[in-house]
Amino acid sequence: MQTNIEMKKLAIEIIATLVNIKNQMYEYILKPAGINKQYFADLLKRRNPDGKQLTKREMGAIILDALEEKPENQKSIRKIISIGAHWSQFHLAGNEMQARATVQKAREVLNLIEIMEEKEVRILNEEREKEKRLLNEKKQKAKIEKELEIKKGSELLLLMYDDLVVMKENPQKRGFMLEELMNMLFNVYDIALMESFRRNDGGEQIDGAFKIDGWHYIVEIKWTTQLTDIRQLDSLYGKVARSGKQTMGLFVSISGWSNHVIPLMKQHPDKSVFLMDGYDLRKVLSQEISLIDLLQNKIAKFNIESEPFVSVSLLI
Repeated sequence: MQTNIEMKKLAIEIIATLVNIKNQMYEYILKPAGINKQYFADLLKRRNPDGKQLTKREMGAIILDALEEKPENQKSIRKIISIGAHWSQFHLAGNEMQARATVQKAREVLNLIEIMEEKEVRILNEEREKEKRLLNEKKQKAKIEKELEIKKGSELLLLMYDDLVVMKENPQKRGFMLEELMNMLFNVYDIALMESFRRNDGGEQIDGAFKIDGWHYIVEIKWTTQLTDIRQLDSLYGKVARSGKQTMGLFVSISGWSNHVIPLMKQHPDKSVFLMDGYDLRKVLSQEISLIDLLQNKIAKFNIESEPFVSVSLLI
């Protein structure tokens, strides 16, 4: 590969030998290479140390020195060499034999430049492919590790859930442990679930809240011996109504709800609450569906088909 010094010398030679008249030199060589016309006009007025007008070679040296000051101007140097390599108007030269020799040299150098550029592009593409491959491998490894983490976490939580199923003598403790289980489950899937808190100067209790796909969700969690009725859902409707516009509600009732709940929810003018039951939760814990897929599918069914509850059995 030619060094920058050799390329510079060749570019000066092209400027000096291919066109005899300076104005034509600008039109045929410098202008196509991107040299400013005013800059060229200023060079025409300059004098060399002997007080004479600059020769084409002297002008070429000054132009190339200026181009070398900025790396992006290397394209102009390459353009000059490319112009020389494709030159055929030898009648414009003062010395045709010298011009032909310069053109031959330019062709050789341009060929080497193109070979090197192709090599550089190939190396760059190979490096990009390598980076892409390493990134994909890293993502795949992270995915496998995450899947293993979810598997282990879900297995432990399923055991915990089964223990809660038989814990009937202390429903209050079971409710607290269910909230803890839900927090742990959301954490396994990297969904930040806020633990229970009070708001509005302690006026209302929020069992939990999370954010997914840009929307916030207030969570109500119940595990009672009786089926949930519409009055319990009215409380969640009120909490959602007192929240920001980009907020919905998720009511988790492990034991399910009475028959009139879903028809009444469909009649409700505020379509902001959807449902999840114990069977949904068990299917997530047994890893038959991911928590994220369950939530996203339920939300989609609710928003598009106006169904506040779609059993996980219809989503798997």
